Amino acid sequence: MTIIASTGPVAFSDFRITNIIAELSSKIDVSTENITIESAFIHYIELISNSTVLDDNQKSHLFNLLKYDPFPTNESLYSIINDDLSSLKSNNSQSFVVRIIPRQGTISPWSSKATNIVQVCGLEDVCKRVERGVLLLINIASEKEIHLNGSVLTSCFDRMTQDLFINEKPDLKTFFHQTGAPKPLQTIEFHKLATYEEKYALLNEYNKVRGLALDDGEMKYLIESFVDRSPTDVELFSFAQVNSEHCRHKIFNASWEIDGIQKPMSLFQMIKNTFKKTPDFVVSAYSDNAAVMDLKHQGSEYYMSPDYSSKLWNQQLEQVHLLMKVETHNHPTAISPFPGASTGSGGEIRDEGATGRGSKTKCGLSGFAVSNLNIPGFIQPWEKKFLDDKLGKPAHVASALDIMIEAPLGSAAFNNEFGRPNINGYFRTLTLETFIKDDQKAGGAKRDVRGFHKPIMLAGGMGSIRPAFALKDTPIKPNDLLIVLGGQGMLIGLGGGAASSGNTEDGNADLDFASVQRGNPEMERRCQEVINACVSLGPNKTNDCACSEKCDVKCSSARGNPILSIHDVGAGGLSNALPELVHDNNLGAVFDLRKILTLEPNMSPLEIWCNESQERYVLGINSKDLPLFEEICLRERAPFAVVGHASKDVQVRHNL
Repeated sequence: MTIIASTGPVAFSDFRITNIIAELSSKIDVSTENITIESAFIHYIELISNSTVLDDNQKSHLFNLLKYDPFPTNESLYSIINDDLSSLKSNNSQSFVVRIIPRQGTISPWSSKATNIVQVCGLEDVCKRVERGVLLLINIASEKEIHLNGSVLTSCFDRMTQDLFINEKPDLKTFFHQTGAPKPLQTIEFHKLATYEEKYALLNEYNKVRGLALDDGEMKYLIESFVDRSPTDVELFSFAQVNSEHCRHKIFNASWEIDGIQKPMSLFQMIKNTFKKTPDFVVSAYSDNAAVMDLKHQGSEYYMSPDYSSKLWNQQLEQVHLLMKVETHNHPTAISPFPGASTGSGGEIRDEGATGRGSKTKCGLSGFAVSNLNIPGFIQPWEKKFLDDKLGKPAHVASALDIMIEAPLGSAAFNNEFGRPNINGYFRTLTLETFIKDDQKAGGAKRDVRGFHKPIMLAGGMGSIRPAFALKDTPIKPNDLLIVLGGQGMLIGLGGGAASSGNTEDGNADLDFASVQRGNPEMERRCQEVINACVSLGPNKTNDCACSEKCDVKCSSARGNPILSIHDVGAGGLSNALPELVHDNNLGAVFDLRKILTLEPNMSPLEIWCNESQERYVLGINSKDLPLFEEICLRERAPFAVVGHASKDVQVRHNL
């Protein structure tokens, strides 16, 4: 593997540099006048093979493609790329070379787009991947010895998506590509232990180490279920994601007793009560990825779609249904506001696209609920009495102010890059005090401060869906193919569903950062175009095909929409999405895990099955439609893999 590193344009704006210097100054106790920071992007170009050599024309073409902003004027930034540090300042000045690159085992969203551009511009035979990092040259004039680390440079990088190297050059060959044999399946051997207490202790230890957020009842259920054998790590991890608050809505579905009075409805029943009382116009609700309504239009409405065969846009008179969706997130936005909120909007977009047998999203909204902002120099009257309260916020959780600065930008950025407007939103703050009776003090009360310390990010949207495809009413049958559409799986988002159910504590920082995803709107757009193309083919029209010759399996006028059923990949990754796909049809499945597209060859079965890499869908198609589906994916440059088939046996089986 050959990787070329080259200096790119200036990375950080003057405004951001000023803020970084201000924060660094306060942490190392050095005046801002004695600190200078210069930045540049680093481009890493991975060539197809070790024997690949770029000629002069290819180099010129490649580097012209990578000129998208002004380049730095400081020559030192160019020499540092090649480890020439002779030009760095001395004379009572300490210099630090900081490299920030995408987290090990991941591909950045920028890389997905840049690699695609470079390859379609004629360099597909020489360039395998283009990645981007950031280079910072920090000079600090101080007589005392300065030490920099990640906790000091928090405003320079995102711990969730990036790794930091200070005066050290990473080994790019091992950093971007892990080597070695695939990591094995593991078994948590508790069924052979003698007592229930021993079994519980072992399972609970694994529960804490992997952040599964299992409660006592769930661990008791697992111990009683695995009597003849012990579970694998894949089984325990999958159970934790499926049974998490995010997926099962355990609190939403719980019974409530308030002031000693049993309430007749759970929170979820309260939400559904509106539909129960006024079901008119509802085509689908609480049974799919989004709700569908028939608005009974009085006038004419045209459904616009590209004709797959002619590649021309056409319009046809069809009264399409309305699609609606909102969902909430808390965990990712609390840990890393910009990418966390970005994946919130990305997940909602996928929910809309995966409704019925495929639909279009048209516009989005986002909302945020946080604790008091406490804006410096602008403290509000209702905030003053809480300023001295120690809320116990873990150090790695963002403040309410940081969330409201970064998260709306993350949500808007994903919407914009995907290609839909974010037209509505809201935010509100809440911090309040309550007094809980203290039994140890007669007549006394214990003060408790509550609020949205762990924020709520709401993502929503509206779209349209063709009536013929509004419901998942075309069943998947045994031996139909099961497909994963979208980007490669990678080591991000491990345990995100379970992590959203657990307490956010300082001791969980590493688990929290490992469990959050990152968004790639460009890849999601490719997948959406595949869905659009399939939907545009309309219902199956085999009986009235207009072809002069006998139809083959690629004939779009005969086959119609090849998607039988579709779900998005969200919390729990494929461990949720693929079983859900076949369970809807009362079927089982056989999967070959090693056919799932992954970035790294040595990922374990648990990592492949449970990672929450974004921009993926699972769907079922008839084997006869595979050539047509493959043709559409190739046209849209959307990766996909056939990973298994449906079976009559209502079980999920894996070939490792």
